[in-house]
Amino acid sequence: MANKLMKHSKNVNGKWYCTSSADDSGEGCIACGVCYGSLPSIFAEDENGEAYVTRQPNNPSEETLVQEQMDACPIGAIGNDG
Repeated sequence: MANKLMKHSKNVNGKWYCTSSADDSGEGCIACGVCYGSLPSIFAEDENGEAYVTRQPNNPSEETLVQEQMDACPIGAIGNDG
């Protein structure tokens, strides 16, 4: 489960977020590329390859796609505060 206290600084405001690799609990992004490789309209990578949310989903279809990325994240670094 993503640590909401360790959100990546580049996430846009909203309920969906990615965690920073600085998260010592083991839930920080490992720069695997799964989310931004699959859904670049929502996720991007920073200069270190770590994921962050560039915009929040604006319809149920996009919510489903983001949820799929959250489920696919191998480390659990994608979270939802909603």
